[in-house]
Amino acid sequence: MQPAARRADSSATADAPRKAYGYGLPCAKCHLYFPADLDVCPTCRHNERVSPVVPPVTRKAVAPPAEPVPDTSVLEKEREEFLRQFKSQLMEAHAAANAPEQLCAFSEHHAGDAANAEICKGCYERLQERLDVCEAALHIDLKEAAQIIYDAVWADPSDPNKTYQNAASALLGELRKRGGMNSLHGPFQPLTD
Repeated sequence: MQPAARRADSSATADAPRKAYGYGLPCAKCHLYFPADLDVCPTCRHNERVSPVVPPVTRKAVAPPAEPVPDTSVLEKEREEFLRQFKSQLMEAHAAANAPEQLCAFSEHHAGDAANAEICKGCYERLQERLDVCEAALHIDLKEAAQIIYDAVWADPSDPNKTYQNAASALLGELRKRGGMNSLHGPFQPLTD
C-alpha cells in the first residue's frame, strides 16, 4: 500500500470507527511506537521509523590518564620529612610513657618513702578548702554550743527522755550547717530507732 493511499483511506474512514492495525516500528526521532497505519509520528510529526532492536554499541575502554611521575628528589624529600615527623611523634609517646611518676608534695608527713601522687593539684586544693570549712565548724564557741543545747532542751520539755537526743541533734545540725553539709550520705547516716 502506498503512503498516499493510506492517507486517503484514513481520511475516508474518519467518520467510521477505526480498526486497530497494531503497532508498527518506533519513531526515529522520539522512539514512540505508533500504529502501523499512520505515516507520521503523532507526537513529533517525524515520518521515519527505526528498527526496534538496536545493535549493541561496543564502547572502547578508555584508559585513565596516566599520573605524572613525580621527581625522585621531591619524592625523597617528602619521605624524609614524613619519617622525621613520625620519629618525633614516636619519641614524644615514648617519653610520656617513661616519664617519672609524680611523688607526693607533702613528703615530710610520710614516715617512710614518699608515695606516688594519686590526685591532681586542683582536686587536692578543692578538698583542702572543704576540709578547712569543716574544721572551722568544729571550732564552735563554748557559749554558742551551750545556747544551742539549752534551746533544744527547752524547745520540747514534754518528754524528758528525749531532751538529750534533742540537744545532740540540734548541736550536730548546727555543726553540719556551719560545715556546709546539708545531709549525711554513705556509712555515716544516723541509725534509725
